[in-house]
Amino acid sequence: MGEERDASGAVAAPVRVTAIASLTPLEELNDDPFLVDSRSQHAMCARWAAEHGYVVARELLVRGLRTDHSALWDGVRPGVDLFVAPSRRVLERALSSVEEFTAECARRGVRVETVGRAEPSYDARMKAHVHRRLSMPTAGYDGR
Repeated sequence: MGEERDASGAVAAPVRVTAIASLTPLEELNDDPFLVDSRSQHAMCARWAAEHGYVVARELLVRGLRTDHSALWDGVRPGVDLFVAPSRRVLERALSSVEEFTAECARRGVRVETVGRAEPSYDARMKAHVHRRLSMPTAGYDGR
């Protein structure tokens, strides 16, 4: 799994996964905690990649990113690498246009996947944990 072969049967370069998470302001924590919790979004993508025999090589944390932005395509190999996001909803927040992005991926020969699992439910304690982690990064708090 995760090992691709070329037309001759030789082992091709390993698939590199770029995980896309949405950059959502902390002010939206009460209304939409999963979109604010980028760590959980990236963790969901990492689990998906591991289940498919892949490894996340890059994590993007973006909001409204244009399809032609170099951050998306830097080092992406057509036919080998892929993008994954927890859900279409995350892609809609992270990118300026999901339709343009998927069309560009198809044009470049790059797969786009969504994890497709239910988002976690956040209780008050979990929201407080996310709030502390995001509001105190320079104080040395790493969220654990």
